[in-house]
Order: sequence, then structure tokens, then C-alpha cells
Amino acid sequence: MSLAEAKTAARKAAFARRKALFEEAAPAQAGYLSEVLAGYRGVPISGFMPIRTEIDPRPAMAEASAYGPVGVPVIEAPAQPLRFARWTPEAVMVAGPFGASVPQSLSYFEPEILIVPLLSFDRRGGRLGYGGGFYDRTLEMLRGHRATLAIGFAFAGQEVAQIPLEETDQPLDLIVTEAGVIEIR
Repeated sequence: MSLAEAKTAARKAAFARRKALFEEAAPAQAGYLSEVLAGYRGVPISGFMPIRTEIDPRPAMAEASAYGPVGVPVIEAPAQPLRFARWTPEAVMVAGPFGASVPQSLSYFEPEILIVPLLSFDRRGGRLGYGGGFYDRTLEMLRGHRATLAIGFAFAGQEVAQIPLEETDQPLDLIVTEAGVIEIR
């Protein structure tokens, strides 16, 4: 099986696994994420607007927004890095590309911490995304000119033994789930 075929099969299995986790999830999913972000008060952060069956980081994002800039990713074009628009809990949101909401008024900034959605992860910092490469390109660009922390945020049940990785895949620095924090060594 080729790497591309392995990733396609892994994505299909991960979507099914995450759907079941989402359906059984408790409301307080972002508690550990809030604890982690409290250690970075004032540092520019990007979260994400959950789509489909993604875990919801918005409570932690709202808390962090009281101390510094918080944003959400904006997809401007295929095969391009993401940009990040400032977000507050009161922001008027509109439909953006690929189903994720974006602020109606776009004020861009550059985050130093990215809260990254995913389909599955492993304890080596491997992340399986949707296949567009947006976060990989973005992390490569940001890390090219400053330290940038990538925090994977997922349900604990999204963990797998090993993610099939390509050279272009950017590693996560930390993984936070509803059940705790996983340090990457």
C-alpha cells in the first residue's frame, strides 16, 4: 500500500472513530486546553471554529481572548498557507471556505501558538489532517521566522499508534484532549 493509500484509509477510519467520540462527548471538553493556554497569557493565539465532529476549543479561546489576541484560520486559496483573522466571542461570523466560519470583519495578525484540529494523532507529534496541507504549509512558514507552538486539540480516543507521515508533515509540539495533556518528547 502506498503512503497516499495509507493516509486515505487512515482518514476514513479516523472520521468514523471521531464521529462516535463526538456523539458521546461531555460539554466540558476544553478544560485542559484552558489550563495550557493560561500559561501563555497575552501571546497571540489562533484557535479554530469547529466543523463536523471536531472537538470545540471556543470556551478556551474565549477565556484567552481576555488576555491577548485570539484568531481563527482563513483559507484564502488552495495550496497556500492560512491567514489568521482576529476573533472575539462577540464577533459576527460568516461562512468561509470549506465550511468553517470566519469573522465578518477580517483583521489579520500572526499567531505564535496554533491550536490545530485533526482527525488522529500519535504520541510522536504526528497529525493526520484532512489532506489539504494548510496547517503544514502554515507551520513551516511561521516556524521559518519564529518559534511557533502547535497544539493538537482532539478527543483522547483519536489517538492511534502511528500516523503515516510525509516529509512535508509538520509535527505537533503538544496534544491536548478532554482527558489531559500529552507532552511530545
